[in-house]
Amino acid sequence: MTANPSPPPALTARALNRATLSRQLLLAREQVGVEEAVRRVVALQAQQPGSPYVALWNRVAGFDPAGLDAAVESFRLVRSTLMRITLHLVHTDDYRPFREAVEPTLRGSRLRDRRFTESGITPEDADTLLPDLLAYASRPRTGEELRARAEESWGGGSLTPAAGRLLRQYAPLWHVPGGPPWQYAASPGFVASGPEPARTGPEAAAAGLETLARRYLAGFGPASAADLAQFGLVQRGRARAALDGLVRDGAAEVLAGPDGTVLYDLPGADRPDGDAPAPPRLMAMWDSTLLAYADRSRIVPAAYRRQVIRVNGDVLPTLLVDGYVAGAWRPVAGGIEAAAFHPLTAADWAGLAAEAAALGGLLADRDPRVYARYDHWWAKGLPAAETRVLPY
Repeated sequence: MTANPSPPPALTARALNRATLSRQLLLAREQVGVEEAVRRVVALQAQQPGSPYVALWNRVAGFDPAGLDAAVESFRLVRSTLMRITLHLVHTDDYRPFREAVEPTLRGSRLRDRRFTESGITPEDADTLLPDLLAYASRPRTGEELRARAEESWGGGSLTPAAGRLLRQYAPLWHVPGGPPWQYAASPGFVASGPEPARTGPEAAAAGLETLARRYLAGFGPASAADLAQFGLVQRGRARAALDGLVRDGAAEVLAGPDGTVLYDLPGADRPDGDAPAPPRLMAMWDSTLLAYADRSRIVPAAYRRQVIRVNGDVLPTLLVDGYVAGAWRPVAGGIEAAAFHPLTAADWAGLAAEAAALGGLLADRDPRVYARYDHWWAKGLPAAETRVLPY
C-alpha cells in the first residue's frame, strides 16, 4: 500500500517575492517585444503617461520606446479605465475580457456616484444612451464633445462636467494617443473600443473574471483570492469563485503560503528559490507590482508603505534593492536623486548608479523631468538614511 505523498512545504515570503519578480520580468530583462511584454505582465498602470515607458525599460532588454509608440498609435496597446477604476495600458486582445471582469465595479462606482446621479440621470438612462454615444465615438472625440452628445441624447436636462466625466469613465472607450513624449496628453481624445463592445451582465462578468484570474496568476502568482480582489477591485467572493473554477478545471492548483495562507497558481509556473539574486531597479511611478496584492509586503516592507503609497493615492517611483522597495527616486538636473530608506551597500549603490545612467538615455530623449510635478512629496520630506544624485 503506497503512502500518501506529503504536501509540498509552504512557500516562504521570499519565494513569493522572487516569483513575482520572475513573472514581472524583473529578475532579468528579457528579449521580448513590447506587446508580448505587456501581455506577460498583464497590464501597466498608466495614469502617469511616462510610467509605461519606464516600466517596460525595467523589463525589456534593449527597450526601444519607438516600439511602444507604434503599438499605442496602432491601438495594439490601449489605455482605458479598467482594474481598480484607474487607467491601465493593456493589449487590445485583453481589453474586452478585462473590461467585462471589472464592469460591475465600474458601473457601481461611476453610475451610482452622487456626482452622476445629482444631474438627474440614472444608470438605466446611461444604458439607453450608450449605443448612440459609442457610435458617435467611432472617430476620436473630445471629452466635452462626448458630454454634449450624451446630454443631447438623454434630453433630461443639463449634464454636468463631473457627470460627463463619470459617464465616459464607465463607457468602453479608449484614449487617443497624441504623440511624444509619452503619447497621452492631460486631456486626451476618446474613441469607441473597437467594433465589438464589451458585454455586460453576470455571465459576461464571470467569464471575464475567469480570464483575468488566469492571466493574473500568470503575471503575479502565486496569489490569494484577496490578492486577485485587490488587483481588480472586485468582490472577494467573485475572486474566490473564479479561482476555484480554475482549480476545478485543472487550470490552477492550491498551494500553502506563509502562515497557512491559501494561494492559487498555475500548474508548472515558474517559482524561483527565495535565494535567487534580484538586481536593483528604478521602478516606475505606480508600478503595478506595488499595488497588485492585498498583502503588499510581498514587495513593499510594511515600514515603508506609507512613504511610497501616499495618502492621496500617489505611488512614488521606488528603488528596488534585493527585490524589495528600499527608497524612492526622482529625476533632477543631471541625474537621478535616490533616497534610500535604510543604509545600502557599496554594491547596491553601484548597481543603482548603473541603472540611473541607462535610464538617463530614455528620459533625455523624451522628458528628463518626467515626474517633476510630484516633487512636492520630496519637499515635504522623505525618511532617507542617505540621498545621492546618480548622474546620467
